[in-house]
Amino acid sequence: MTAAVDPRVALAERVAAADGVSPLNEASRIAIATGEPPRVDHATRDGDDLVGVAYAAGDAPVEVFVDPHHRRHGVGGALLDRLLNEGESRFWAHGDLPPAQALARSRGLGVVRTLVVLERTTADPLPEERGIDGVTIRPWRDEDTAGLVAVNARAFAMHPEQGAMDEADFRARATLPWFDPAGLFVAERDGRVVGFHWTKVDPPAIEGGEVGEVYVVGVDPSEQGHGLGKALTLRGLHHLTGLGLARIDLYVEGDNTPALATYHGLGFTESARDVLYGRSL
Repeated sequence: MTAAVDPRVALAERVAAADGVSPLNEASRIAIATGEPPRVDHATRDGDDLVGVAYAAGDAPVEVFVDPHHRRHGVGGALLDRLLNEGESRFWAHGDLPPAQALARSRGLGVVRTLVVLERTTADPLPEERGIDGVTIRPWRDEDTAGLVAVNARAFAMHPEQGAMDEADFRARATLPWFDPAGLFVAERDGRVVGFHWTKVDPPAIEGGEVGEVYVVGVDPSEQGHGLGKALTLRGLHHLTGLGLARIDLYVEGDNTPALATYHGLGFTESARDVLYGRSL
C-alpha cells in the first residue's frame, strides 16, 4: 500500500509545478518525513482544502507558500503578518520570485543571505582529474562516517545549516531513496578523512528528468588552499557525467567568491537564487 502524502508536501508539489521551484527545502522535507516536531506549522484552509502553509523545523528560517489558485487574496500576507507578530524574523524565498520580493518589501524585510543556484550541461567537456600528493580519493565506506561528519563540522563551522549535521543526520539522509554510496567520495590522508564530495541524483520531477547535484563538498581547513576542493569536485562531476545525466546543479553562498570562481571555471552558470529575507530584531 502506498503511504499517504503529507498535505504540506502535496501543496508544496503543486506550488513547485506552477513556479518551477520547490518552496520546501530538503531539510524541511526530511523533518516532515521523520515526524520531527516543527517549530512553526501554520495552515490556512479554504473549507477542507489546504491553501497556505508556514513551516519551520528546529532553528531554520520559515518557509511560506500558497496554493497557486488562491494567490492575490492575502493568504501569504496574512501568514507572514502572523509570523512577524510571533517574533519570527527569517524567511526563505526559494527562487526569489517577484511576488516573494514584493511581499518582503511590503513588510520591510531585507536580504540577509543569498544562495546562488548554478548549473552546467554535461555536454560540455570536463577538465581531467588531477591527484593531490599524499591524498587518496575513493568511494565512502561506513567506517568513514565519523570522520566525514567531523570534517563537515570544521569545514562548515560558520554555515547555519550544513555545519550542524551530526551522525544521526547523516544516517537519516543516507536512508533517502536518492542516496547512492557509489556517489559519495572521501579524500583520505594517512588514514584520516580530510575531505568529501557527496553527489546526488534528483528523481524526475518538474525538470522533466533526472538532474545531478553537487550536494556537498567539504574540505578540512588544514587542507584548504592546495586544490583538494577542486579535485573532489571534479571526481564527483566525472561520476555524475558518466551516469548519462543532461545537467548538474549546485548551491553556493552568494558571497563565497573563491567557490564561485572555481565553479564558473568548471563551466557552471547561474540559473536561480534562493534568498533569505529578514528584519532587525
